[in-house]
Amino acid sequence: MTGPPAGAPPTLNIANVLTGVRFVLVPVLLAALFVDHGRSPEWRLAAFGVFVVAAFTDRLDGELARRRGLVTAFGTVADPIADKALIGSALVGLSVLGLVPWWATLVMMGREIGITLLRFAVLRHGIIPASRGGKAKTLVQSFAIGFYLLPLPELIGADTLVAWVRGTLLAAALALALVTGVDYVLRALRLRASAPTRSGGVASDTPRGS
Repeated sequence: MTGPPAGAPPTLNIANVLTGVRFVLVPVLLAALFVDHGRSPEWRLAAFGVFVVAAFTDRLDGELARRRGLVTAFGTVADPIADKALIGSALVGLSVLGLVPWWATLVMMGREIGITLLRFAVLRHGIIPASRGGKAKTLVQSFAIGFYLLPLPELIGADTLVAWVRGTLLAAALALALVTGVDYVLRALRLRASAPTRSGGVASDTPRGS
């Protein structure tokens, strides 16, 4: 049986464990969100807390993988899938509860899935690193989801103000998703046209934070 290449990081490492934790937190988030059909302020706060923890692991596992040389084939594949599972489950859950319009969820998830597939499709030519726009999109998207998860009308009232803040963040997340999506498509086309096909191996950078 052939083992991993000499000097290669083990698959079971702290970065990949954090990615696994994010997978585990997805059903926990949904379970908390749907208690009493989303009408329980306490459980909505719990769902928000789970989302914050999961989003933090997303940032932490990438930094650990790069700083400690823990990039693995498993992490390269599993990390973006875990990201999309977290964001997708939160958006779908909020749409089921009638808080986020379904069309907005479909647009953002269509972008996430499409760009992830695109990045893996051109992986043999090279890595498309996360852009500043992509990181900004992820940040704004997370803030928007967080504000929708929080039961702000029940806690502070000010329904009109809360609706305006939520709507503004959602609109910004949608705009960034579309703009950065087009940017990634153009970058993928340029990469495919200019870069030679790679023979294999694990890249030194991973497709995180798209």
